[in-house]
Amino acid sequence: MRAEEALRKISDERPLVHHLTNYVTVNLVANTTLCVGALPVMAHAHEEVEEMVGLASALVINIGTLDPIFVEAVLLAGGRANERGIPVILDPVGAGATSLRTETAGRLLSELNIAAVCGNAGEIATLAGLTAEVRGVESLTGDAKEAARKAAGALGVTVAATGPTDYVSDGERTLAVSNGHPIMGRIVGSGCASTAAVGCFAAAGGADAETVAHVLAYFGRAGEVAAEGAGGPGTFEPRFLDALAMLAANQDGLGSALRVEEVSG
Repeated sequence: MRAEEALRKISDERPLVHHLTNYVTVNLVANTTLCVGALPVMAHAHEEVEEMVGLASALVINIGTLDPIFVEAVLLAGGRANERGIPVILDPVGAGATSLRTETAGRLLSELNIAAVCGNAGEIATLAGLTAEVRGVESLTGDAKEAARKAAGALGVTVAATGPTDYVSDGERTLAVSNGHPIMGRIVGSGCASTAAVGCFAAAGGADAETVAHVLAYFGRAGEVAAEGAGGPGTFEPRFLDALAMLAANQDGLGSALRVEEVSG
């Protein structure tokens, strides 16, 4: 689904997107969801996650601040989401940095039906069994195109590997997204927010490779718009939320500004 169509559908339907996310970036994730046009909820308690997922149109799992209690909540919520047939989006934050993160990401992929995985090049390379360097939650090395293609083929899901150029693959088809701005990498939570946006699009139209590529292009375009006149990271973030909302509300010319192309190899 292309960005304009998805954004119109989100505006009409106002889907609820349930986030099981980390406490470092929860505010940006919630505001991103609102600016895209969906409704966010951040519920982690074991006693309510299954009931809350029962109301949602998509579930986004982000393992940025990880502990055993959180993992159990994710498994409960993910199981209920799978029962209902709603898309589950996974952000394997820090996979490759520690064994806990790598093993948890692998466990979620084996025990839950995941529609799409979105991470940086190092995280995705780790899931693909490739060599990568991840320090904390930041990727220092990793070929994003190769990682996305190999991980998608191995896992059988849509995979997005973000970086200066984002690559999205379903194992057979790989798309490159060149929208974005370098200042986005200086905002804590920009990756978490992009996965939240993927969850919003998934709630409206699924999580195939084209849809995920178009949401990342829209997200990157908002970064380009926000960077115009921003004095630095501090002034960029509110401008970025404004740009997400503006582009969601008025899609005139959006399609021609999105740089998505199919790549080989």
